Amino acid sequence: MALLKVSFVSETLHRAVPLVVILPTDKIYKANQPKRPADKPYKTLYLLHGVLGNEEDWLTGTRIQRWAEANDLAVVMPAGENSFYVDNAFTGRAYSRFIAQELVEFTRKSFPLSPKKEDTFIGGLSMGGYGALHNGLKYHDTFGAIVALSAALMVDESLADLPEQAEWFGATKAFWQGVFGPDLKAAGQSECNLKVLINNLLAQKVALPAIYLAIGDDDKLLAANVDFHEFLDQKQVAHVFKVAPGSHEWDFWDRHLKRALDWLPLEQASAGINSGNVN
Repeated sequence: MALLKVSFVSETLHRAVPLVVILPTDKIYKANQPKRPADKPYKTLYLLHGVLGNEEDWLTGTRIQRWAEANDLAVVMPAGENSFYVDNAFTGRAYSRFIAQELVEFTRKSFPLSPKKEDTFIGGLSMGGYGALHNGLKYHDTFGAIVALSAALMVDESLADLPEQAEWFGATKAFWQGVFGPDLKAAGQSECNLKVLINNLLAQKVALPAIYLAIGDDDKLLAANVDFHEFLDQKQVAHVFKVAPGSHEWDFWDRHLKRALDWLPLEQASAGINSGNVN
């Protein structure tokens, strides 16, 4: 595997942006190993970090590099700041468009990634879990599957009732206005509310991506995730929902990222794959 740290100028965000890419590379040939064409396009997982995180979080918190190699999977990890990966017309920050359009286009042009929807996945934890659901559903023509671990599913009309001050900055009205704009009630009624988005897509008879949800039984976001699971059941939206021991922590995300990768339609090429060009 190659581990690449990339910086490029984003037209969407109007500045240089960092990302980390895990990319399958040619392996030394050994007898009786399978071979692949050297220019094979790779299945790709766009993996989003949580609040307070950055593009390197998944590398330091999980064994994603090892699992990507075992599955011949490319992984793209961008920096999302504390944006929740949404577009904000008030501030002009367009993280949704950046993640699901510009980043996908840039990485597909720069690396041998498959352009097929069925080979393109998006996932994340906490804020990134919400971002994966929001963008995976919104850009359902791009992403074939969504993985959301401990997803921060609190975007609804109740945002307008948040206090001006709180012990944690993420529980204040000012923080969420920075994410969605000054009118939080309107944000809760918009397609930033995943229930609104899904209802609209179902009304259009859109085939939704496959969805994998996992949450710890000691996570403060458990109730919101159970509520979302029940909503999906009510709407007859096919999905996987797992509640397992754990809290809002890397030990949980490490375990369940592996289970999510086992769920995705990957190569599982743990024996090593070689094009025959390296001896």
